[in-house]
Amino acid sequence: MMAEYDVPGVAVAVTVNGKTSFYNYGLASKESKTPVSENTLFELGSVSKTFTATLGAVAIAEGKLSLDEHPSHYIPQLKGHAVDKATLLNLGTYTAGGFPLQFPDAVKNDNASMLAYFRNWKPKAKPGKLREYSNPSIGLFGYITALALKQDFADAMQQRVLSPLGLTSTYVRVPESAMANYAWGYDKDKPVRMRPDLFSEQTYGVRSTSADMIRYLQANIDPAKLPVIASTHVGYFRTGVMTQGLGWEQFAYPTSLENLLEGNSADMLFKANDTKHIAPQPESGLYDKTGSTRGFGAYVLFVPEKKIGIVILANKNYPIPARVRAAHAILTQLEN
Repeated sequence: MMAEYDVPGVAVAVTVNGKTSFYNYGLASKESKTPVSENTLFELGSVSKTFTATLGAVAIAEGKLSLDEHPSHYIPQLKGHAVDKATLLNLGTYTAGGFPLQFPDAVKNDNASMLAYFRNWKPKAKPGKLREYSNPSIGLFGYITALALKQDFADAMQQRVLSPLGLTSTYVRVPESAMANYAWGYDKDKPVRMRPDLFSEQTYGVRSTSADMIRYLQANIDPAKLPVIASTHVGYFRTGVMTQGLGWEQFAYPTSLENLLEGNSADMLFKANDTKHIAPQPESGLYDKTGSTRGFGAYVLFVPEKKIGIVILANKNYPIPARVRAAHAILTQLEN
């Protein structure tokens, strides 16, 4: 896979029944020739959304947030606008009515531009009818979560999620002391890292190591450290073979490679798809999430029933089907 897509470095971690193993390949930096290790920091891209969902779960457990509320309950400036017909559940599951994948280029990274965008947004459908994967949608969910907690988003994430889970090398804002471990991503062979943008912290801004990420999956498999994390495993909307929860995407288990590829396809990422609101599904099956930034590609999955978790972090945004195939091949071996 690395040879086929010219991926400089990959960190793989697996857990089976609580036992963890690490497999490291290639370079964290071509320029310095620094090798990848389980302590190398990678950009997680949209895997960050599962952390945002977990922070939302904490706020819900504290009685400060409700999935049934509408945005104007927390942002009065949105009252009477189309976005206010959606609930926070719709925002967190990409079912508000058709938000785009990204904010338009004209929307600036400030509150005034953000509020103007949401006030002027025109939906494609009624809430709950379409699933259209969207940073503005779950980004607003994360923004409202921080408002409800009356905290800065990054501070709330650190204090209420990362620290309780013991994730000491996972950051929304990378401190200077950790920069030496921060890999360079590669885009057209040029070293790159993500730039701050509107809702980047809430949607794709977390950086972590394979060592921390496998701990995170273990915490999802056995939620004793932060019991509310289990509520992010509940599914609310079914789109094709995939059930959408808060952050995580859920598949029946055992799951075929074809189903995983379909659930992580370009059509699911870039198009609006008809979806069906279902009775909240209790935890079962396989959970996964992809993530990409300009220079990084991530994929994680876990199966609570089997106590199996897999993390694949890379410093190139290589094709999602290749990540899914690699993880499924690993899963097949671990199942045996």
